[in-house]
Order: sequence, then structure tokens, then C-alpha cells
Amino acid sequence: MTVQSQLSKKVSIFEVGPRDGLQNEQSVSTQNKVTLIEQLAQAGLTRIEAASFVSPKWVPQMADSLNVMASITRHPHVTYSGLTPNIQGFERALQAKVDEVAIFGSASESFSQRNINCSIADSLARFEPVIKQAMEHNIPIRGYVSCVLGCPYEGDIPLNNVVNVAEKLYQMGCYEISLGDTIGVGTPMQAKAMVDAVSQVVPINQLALHFHDTYGQALANILACLETGVSVIDTSVAGLGGCPYAKGAAGNVATEDLVYMLHGMGIDTGIDLMKLAQAGQQISAALGRENGSKVAKAMLAK
Repeated sequence: MTVQSQLSKKVSIFEVGPRDGLQNEQSVSTQNKVTLIEQLAQAGLTRIEAASFVSPKWVPQMADSLNVMASITRHPHVTYSGLTPNIQGFERALQAKVDEVAIFGSASESFSQRNINCSIADSLARFEPVIKQAMEHNIPIRGYVSCVLGCPYEGDIPLNNVVNVAEKLYQMGCYEISLGDTIGVGTPMQAKAMVDAVSQVVPINQLALHFHDTYGQALANILACLETGVSVIDTSVAGLGGCPYAKGAAGNVATEDLVYMLHGMGIDTGIDLMKLAQAGQQISAALGRENGSKVAKAMLAK
């Protein structure tokens, strides 16, 4: 069997720019967030992480999430997701009428302490009432595992840690587990080995990749992992983002760059690349920052 025959014919892109991308920016107006989310939907994105219901004390940039969700014009074909670290966050997400919620664990004890001020075991225990409530309201739950290929505090992370946390989130009721290279240190064979290992305990069609591009390896890592059969990729328009708890970490792989690569491989995404590039350029200009997508810069320079 050739590599090409193992690749999915269609890849689902989970856009995290409005949440994971913008949470690291110091000042983003509610209107700019609303415009971005609507432009992403118009470009063909069908899965958009639009809000975060964490404490405004810790992430003030996301304090207007209720207003954002109330202001967007919803497209019937789009799933709008919200990050919910605890039951208080879930209650606000319910009020905002999100279509699904996400919870986030870590494969690194040190990162878990710095990120959400508790151990991995305690973080999983905190999610139990969130999952219970979500199930009672028939709201799907997505699970994130951070630091799957390295930690800013511990360095290399044992593969067993990643497998164990992913398996626990899956068994708790998460329909999809997103595997995050939070600081973008992974390389292709390492990334593929990690996905192969996790797919022994979570079905491959319920795994997603969430690779930051700090060392410029994200596209190569994704390409290597596509050979495993994984077909859901988290991306951030214009390469927005970083991590407030991982100094120097770059944003998630740019949506435009991944879409360009996939289209060149004959893999369908359902996304209009030019509309996507224009959306990324508009939010980059609003933020006063350089567009982080090489593809968008090349296309828009013509």
C-alpha cells in the first residue's frame, strides 16, 4: 500500500484562531472577533472554536466571550465551540449557546500546575461535573492534551503520559481528543510515533492534531501523521497565537498554509483559500501584527 492510498481523501479543519489565537493578544475588540468568526464561516470553515469561558482574572482577553457569541451571525453548517475549564465556565458556555465544549488536560505535571494550578489527576477530576452536565444537555465534549511532544518546564515527556491522559479523557466521554504540541518542538517521526501510540487506546478517527509552529516543523509533522489515518487538524488563521504559559511558543500552524498543502495533495477541505487569506490579513492588520501565514502573504502580494 502506498502512502497516498493511506491518506484520508478529506481532512476536517478545526479552526482555533478566535480562541487559541487571540487569547495571547493584549487587546482585541469584540467586533474584530465577531468579524473574524463570520469571515471564517464564509470561507468554508465548519468547525470554529469561537470562545473561552475561563476566568477573566487569568485570561482577560476572553472576558467578552458571551458578547461575542451573542453577536455573531450563526451559520447552520458551522459548529461553534467554547473552552470550559470548570463547571462555572460550562454554565457560561451554556448561556452562550455553544454547540460543543472543550476541556483541556496536560501530559506534563509541571505545565498542568502552571496552566491550571493543579495536578493532572486533579484536573481530570475537575472535568467530571463538566462532562456530566454536558452529557445531560446533549452537548458534545472535545478533549485537549497539551505538551504531547515536549514541555517548557520538563523537556521531553514520556509517551506513556500522553497515552494515559488521552485514554482517560476518551473514557470520560470526549468524542475527540486533540493532541497538542504546545511549544512546537516535535519533529515528524516523533510526532507519528506519538499518534501511533495514542491510536492504540483512542480510535484514529477520534484523534486530532494541534501543532504549534515554533520551530517550523508543524506542516512536516502533520504530513507524517496523516499517514496514520488521522484526518482532523487544528489550525489558526494567519498563524495567530502562542501560549501565555510557554515563553517563546509560536502560534498554531497557519490555516492557510495547511489548506494550500492539502489542496496541492488533492485532499478536500471545502475551504475557499482566498477568502481565508483575506480574513487572516484583516485580523492581522487589526492587531497591528505581521501575518504569520507564508501562503497568505504570497497570495495577497500578487
